[in-house]
Amino acid sequence: MVISKIPFLNLKQQYLNIKDDIDHAMQQVINEAAFAGGKFVASFEDAFAAYQNTNYCAGVNSGTSSLHLSLLALGIGAGDEVIIPANSFIATAWAVSYTGATPVFADCDAYYNIDPTHVKTLITKKTKAVIGVHLYGQPFNVEDLLQTTEQHGLYLVEDAAQAHGAYWKGEPIGSFGALSCFSFYPSKNLGAFGESGAICCNDKKYYDAILKLRNHGSLEKYQHERIGYNMRMDGLQAAILEIKLHHLEKWNYSRRYIARRYQEGIQHSVVQKPKIREQATSVFHLYVITVPDRDHFVKHLETCGISCGMHYPIPCHLQEAYRHLNYKKGSLPNTEFLAAHCVSLPIFPELHEEEIDYIIEAINQYKR
Repeated sequence: MVISKIPFLNLKQQYLNIKDDIDHAMQQVINEAAFAGGKFVASFEDAFAAYQNTNYCAGVNSGTSSLHLSLLALGIGAGDEVIIPANSFIATAWAVSYTGATPVFADCDAYYNIDPTHVKTLITKKTKAVIGVHLYGQPFNVEDLLQTTEQHGLYLVEDAAQAHGAYWKGEPIGSFGALSCFSFYPSKNLGAFGESGAICCNDKKYYDAILKLRNHGSLEKYQHERIGYNMRMDGLQAAILEIKLHHLEKWNYSRRYIARRYQEGIQHSVVQKPKIREQATSVFHLYVITVPDRDHFVKHLETCGISCGMHYPIPCHLQEAYRHLNYKKGSLPNTEFLAAHCVSLPIFPELHEEEIDYIIEAINQYKR
């Protein structure tokens, strides 16, 4: 095949591959006018809870809302502290701030995930929870972080927005913390056709709290038991997600295959490939390398017609929105190094074998 340009992501091709099933599912929702909540949402919630091996799943309108409502369900609010990784999408921090609590930023480890050793040094009397992010599709060190939170009587919340279908020691992520939070943003491994998210848990009291919180504080129409929000999942997204859920394992297998090709094929002295945990089964939502001169490297890939991304070029603790917390450059060195040198390569199931070869060859031919 003639390769002129390789996108970072190809959502259109994914749709075309399953177009008939998706179109039929959407038409069913339209025929029944089940747009806000309803049987299609309930059906997806049951399917996703079973997939995650949890007792309950509550669909919401975004991954950000899933984090926000989870913290509220745990009773976290003003005066509390929640430890989170600085290397994450900003929504992890927003959720803490929305509750009135204070985010406390932890550095990342050699696997780009939250460092359990650093977390231990950040615990105070105000600490109520730790949010671990299964970043880039690779589980964080569940064992060490769970041990720390249990030892100190803290809640562990799993931010699994990038890790649908990942495993820690053979067990699905999202089944270890008090609550686990998922995003179905279109670019995710399991992506909706718009904004959507979900919360999974095994404790009914948290589940019941979230059902109220997502629906204006109400379980019965016009009876509002607490301050709530309009954060429900809509029927169209649920129907689409249930169709896509049937393909997720196949898509994740393709991502792992592409990552293995990159791991084996990229052989360049300045390119640092990601470390892979032996205990974890990653689903490679992102494949992130580091290079010394990122601008020059990215320009080289662009010249070759290869699009790439950066996740994330400004870490949470150095964002303008959190200047009041007084973090300084150099305070979280691993995170800041990654932010300055990270490059995300194309990795999506629809990549052709020739395109994978081309990307590897272009990287290996890079000249500083």
